[in-house]
Amino acid sequence: MMDFIAECRINGIRPIAGMEFRDENFRLLYIAIARNNEGFREINEYLTGHNLEKTPLSVRAPAFEHVHVIYPFNSQAPVKPSENEYIAIRPEEVNRLITSRFRYNQQQLIALLPVTFSSESELVLHQHLRAIGKNTLLSKLVTDDLASPKEIFLPNDFIRIIYSDYPQIIRNTERLTDECNIDIDFNTIKNKRTFTGSRYDDKLLLEKLALDGMQYRYGKTNKEAIRRVKHELEVIDRLGFSAYFLITWDIIRYSMSRGFYHVGRGSGANSIVAYCLKITDVDPIELNLYFERFINPKRTSPPDFDIDYSWKDRDEVQDYIFKRYGKKHTALLGTISTFRDRSIFRELGKAYGLPKEEIDRLVDNPASVARDDITEKLFEVGNQLLDFPNLRSIHAGGILVSEEAITCYTALDLPPKGFPTTQFDMYVSEAIGLKNSTF
Repeated sequence: MMDFIAECRINGIRPIAGMEFRDENFRLLYIAIARNNEGFREINEYLTGHNLEKTPLSVRAPAFEHVHVIYPFNSQAPVKPSENEYIAIRPEEVNRLITSRFRYNQQQLIALLPVTFSSESELVLHQHLRAIGKNTLLSKLVTDDLASPKEIFLPNDFIRIIYSDYPQIIRNTERLTDECNIDIDFNTIKNKRTFTGSRYDDKLLLEKLALDGMQYRYGKTNKEAIRRVKHELEVIDRLGFSAYFLITWDIIRYSMSRGFYHVGRGSGANSIVAYCLKITDVDPIELNLYFERFINPKRTSPPDFDIDYSWKDRDEVQDYIFKRYGKKHTALLGTISTFRDRSIFRELGKAYGLPKEEIDRLVDNPASVARDDITEKLFEVGNQLLDFPNLRSIHAGGILVSEEAITCYTALDLPPKGFPTTQFDMYVSEAIGLKNSTF
């Protein structure tokens, strides 16, 4: 969604955010369309609750306040839709309106023309992806498993002809879309703004902690240490990064109280303030490291600390972060694995029902496999799948602590690790100004 908003900005398009909700059999229950950013948060929170609690989706959408809900034109459609509920009419369903209960009451009917393909030629790729997604054979896919080949962009004039007998449907659709808009400020920092509740108090606390730590590290009379600490504190405060240092210090303080060993690595070792707070254990004066390689006055995004813990202690540290800063504002950072050479042949081989031995040969040495109709198709589709998104997973230790609820930006998953995880990766997170730290 964040990428979509960015692309819309570039191309002068007003973005609309929404989400399809489907049951375990992939049957469409309803579509939620956000009227505004608050509606986007409501949709994300609804899906997040479903994902975290592992509960089935309700057949009827909840009572959203800033969301339009669109039901398919079937037996599940509500008899009396509420003000924010609509019944979707696909082109192939228009003729059914003649005998429908909505024939004389079209106020809540809208046009639904899903776009799944840029052209019908992509249908083959879609079929293979669905087989992979359902972990089944291509030959076992049924019509309900697949999108319709007709789900491509249609010209506006053609759409108006389709619904020409029911102009009210077009008017309703235009009214709904005119009401909807979403926008994200990509220029502001979305991380937690303060540690104490006040930026000024953050400045004072960080200054005290840094000066106390300086005496521990260097004694009271080291003029170079005093100069560098004061210089760094000035830059940190001016850029608004005091809370970031304090949150990291708080996590380090907790882990040290538990006797967990940590290593602060990366460019954070250039900071004498980080050294005085025991975030890092590298003396930047002794090694002649420059703070500006970590933070410089022109930097607009927060820095990032990489803190290594033993695998035995990491979950305890992460559990503290979630409990300390709240699950609404804390999440593990997701990542998205893509189809690469080995995964492509293994997944496609299963979709075709190939024996394991043959799949192994394809994976280990594709050039050694004799070419026939099936292997030719595997290579053809495999080229289309290359770098295509495959699975959502967890970034290795990346954690977000945000000022607003994480659901303002994304829905959350609950992987086996047991902590809420964003559905976007580090590139999207950084693009919207939500910087992660690695623990």
